[in-house]
Amino acid sequence: MKFLFVYYGGMMAATPAEQKKSMQVWTDWFGKLGKSLVDMGAPTKPGKLVTKDGIKAIGETPVAGWSVVMADDMDAAVKIAKSHPDVAKGMKVAVYEVLPM
Repeated sequence: MKFLFVYYGGMMAATPAEQKKSMQVWTDWFGKLGKSLVDMGAPTKPGKLVTKDGIKAIGETPVAGWSVVMADDMDAAVKIAKSHPDVAKGMKVAVYEVLPM
């Protein structure tokens, strides 16, 4: 089964050295996922919410990035998401099953 991980929280590190260290955490975690990682995705900038009532900035916790991961079921996908080191630092991960088309 395929799952979309949507990352919330976290901030871009201030210095190039801190950015490199932060990126290494992600690279190491992606490496541990092995064949489960379908698409490491990418970070995102703050976006806009489009509704029938208009367009507005997205709330206090905009999406920070996304990934696509394979897992046997939702419980296994959640376990993978919980294994990210930044979750312990306050980052949140929403896990969605991607339905086959």
